[in-house]
Amino acid sequence: MKKIIFATGNEGKMREVRMIMQDLGVEILSLKEAGIDADVEENGTTFEENAVIKATEIMKMCGEIVLADDSGLEVDALNKEPGIYSARYMGHDTSYHIKNKSLIDRLEGKTGEERSARFVCAIAAAFPDGRVYTTRGTMEGQIGYEEKGENGFGYDPIFYLPEYACYSAELPLEEKNKLSHRGKALRLMKEKLKELQEV
Repeated sequence: MKKIIFATGNEGKMREVRMIMQDLGVEILSLKEAGIDADVEENGTTFEENAVIKATEIMKMCGEIVLADDSGLEVDALNKEPGIYSARYMGHDTSYHIKNKSLIDRLEGKTGEERSARFVCAIAAAFPDGRVYTTRGTMEGQIGYEEKGENGFGYDPIFYLPEYACYSAELPLEEKNKLSHRGKALRLMKEKLKELQEV
């Protein structure tokens, strides 16, 4: 295991991935760095299915071990919306300020636990020999009443963490990596890959 391709073009995500995976001793490349230009249609019904579809398709293109993630926000009072449609919620080109305001407006009149929500991340690893592994991480919290913080993206500015009395976007990056859904799923995947290295 000398090289792993992480199926993203998102630089922020790659920083997070490299920070967590650095002690694996494996080169980790983004799609761009690996010279892969692919737009895989994620038409699964769960975060895991979408991650597996993306990892498997790209592994077939390059013949390397590929990791892919699918993540999103589940709001309990909204029947777990936007869920797997988090990135596409209200349309791909809609700004997150508009998406965030919509979610806050839809929870009007609800307080405390009635605003419970979680970030979910599933990561899939697809190997050239056909093996596929998945891990899942979650971060529990609530939908806040306004946008706060500069350190996050997407829905981070409205995601309130009661035990830390702050919003996800107010956390320093190191702290966020420890708590985040992606951080948890990545660490579980790192443990899995370490086990496989030892076999």
